[in-house]
Amino acid sequence: MSQTYDEEELSDNVSNTKAVFSRLYGVLKPHWKTMLAAMVSIALVAITDSFYTLIQRTIIDEAILGNNRAILSQMYIYYGIIIIAQAIFVFGFVYLVGLQGERIRYDLRKMMFYHLQKLSLSYYSKTPLGWIMSRVTSDSEKMGDLLTWGIIDVTSAAMNIITAAIFMLLIEWRLALIVIASLPIMLYIAIKFRKRIYHHYRLSRKANSLMTANMNENITGVRIVKALRREEKNLDNFKVLSTNMFKSSYRAAYLSALFMPTIQTISAFTLGFVLWSGGNMVNTSFISIGSLQAFISFIMMILWPIQDIARVYAEMQNALASSERIFSLLDTQPAISDREATISIDSMRGEVVFNHVSFHYEDDDAQVIKDLSFKIPQGQNIALVGSTGGGKTTIVNLLCRFYEPTSGEILIGGINYLDYRLEDIQSRIGVVLQTPHLFSGTVMENIRYGKLEATDEQVQEAAKLAGAHEFIMSFQKGYNQNVGEGGNLLSVGQKQLISIARALLADPDIFIMDEATSSVDTLTEALIQKGMHRLMTGRTSFIIAHRLSTIKGADQIFVIDDGRITEAGNHDALMKLKGHYYRLYTQQFRHDLESEMDPFASLELNKADGAA
Repeated sequence: MSQTYDEEELSDNVSNTKAVFSRLYGVLKPHWKTMLAAMVSIALVAITDSFYTLIQRTIIDEAILGNNRAILSQMYIYYGIIIIAQAIFVFGFVYLVGLQGERIRYDLRKMMFYHLQKLSLSYYSKTPLGWIMSRVTSDSEKMGDLLTWGIIDVTSAAMNIITAAIFMLLIEWRLALIVIASLPIMLYIAIKFRKRIYHHYRLSRKANSLMTANMNENITGVRIVKALRREEKNLDNFKVLSTNMFKSSYRAAYLSALFMPTIQTISAFTLGFVLWSGGNMVNTSFISIGSLQAFISFIMMILWPIQDIARVYAEMQNALASSERIFSLLDTQPAISDREATISIDSMRGEVVFNHVSFHYEDDDAQVIKDLSFKIPQGQNIALVGSTGGGKTTIVNLLCRFYEPTSGEILIGGINYLDYRLEDIQSRIGVVLQTPHLFSGTVMENIRYGKLEATDEQVQEAAKLAGAHEFIMSFQKGYNQNVGEGGNLLSVGQKQLISIARALLADPDIFIMDEATSSVDTLTEALIQKGMHRLMTGRTSFIIAHRLSTIKGADQIFVIDDGRITEAGNHDALMKLKGHYYRLYTQQFRHDLESEMDPFASLELNKADGAA
């Protein structure tokens, strides 16, 4: 079972960190050549830095104190050569690191997006959009920085320390040992700080995800927020989430800030002791003034990188927390997947059979569908009606294999649909939802989404069959009209007709209509019904409807209550039965009639129904 978004944030142990580093190596491995070239460039920069210091020693001891102008001119030439060489090396590693960073971010986003396409519907049902978006955006950015500039900064610091230590040992090994002895103390302090900084950065990332999810909900639901005047309450909730993030980030920043001066204090004591010891050595002629100056420069070449490592190390804790979150997403397994031996098909035509099907959701033991059995011949139109929460939508979700039965089996064409490839099933089933979703782009692009290789003529033909062509041509740009984000520039009815055109273009074998006419006016409902009729002709179709007038012509009507079929038959048979369907239909018919006669009468009728 995969972790939920709450559980994945709780682990905080060494073995988990080792696993993260191992995974990071796997991400970096395809780019090892670029990284190696960048590291070589950094090593050359460190070496040229050391030669600067040696040139300064020669200038002091031989050119200035020795009064040798020829040596001074020669050192200036060397100095110019080193400047040019170092400029080339710096350009090389900056270019290579930048290139590698973009490649890694590209790989991460591609892996996550591809993996998200494979995850089951249940994952999106329980995982907030804000959590997913923060992984794909900010977390991938931080992980990319960790695998590029983070590694490069540490490598650069290490190269400077190693190079400087070697030259210091060559100049005066006793003074060098004093500096080297301080390094374990700094390392010990870094290890002590590491866990606490890491912990608070992880809390900060968790708080950031919660805040992002909250912000996303408020932005997407802004109409409801304003209609219900929830601005103040939402602001209070956001303040709580924002404060939690601030506190975690503040503690992490405080520890990071404390880390740096601690290292600087040890560095200052080390430098002071070296100056005192080196000064005595100059007086006793154990070391020249130029060598002491060079030695101090080498000490700075060590101490500044150590302080830089302290900064990078603190930032790495934040990036490691982001890496954990990315890997937790990539490790999430789809709840629904193909079996090892699957059947590839070109068609889903045939009898649809539910054989003693039961279902409950993963986190709930209560049965939503209970021992359900029925047979639907090829080409029949089936209507599912009943009270909200009875299980109608769950039935079509099971048919689409968004979920799988917890017991029983579903047969299509005489074969258990678990033996079919998941892609084949879902590509042969067309769905039009109660709240249709359109993608940002043009009308043409949204209809073509049903069949990407369709020509413009095929798209227009599908729109004509769906009854959408006329209003599309009334747009200023026709089929090239932009629909806005989520289709918000169109009415619900227009979006629904475009969705039907999209489904017609896809030419599915099984068609599902989920309350597609519940939010439109009577005129638009008639247009949608015409489009539905064309789409359902010759196809097995399932219609979920609250407006019972839309399903009078269905071959069979199933009344679903508490996960079971309580009544079945066509409209005339169920009306003669005078059961639950009869009561629903007559009540709705009376409601519609009263509404036409007196708009306020429906309010009184609703009150009377509620009292009953």
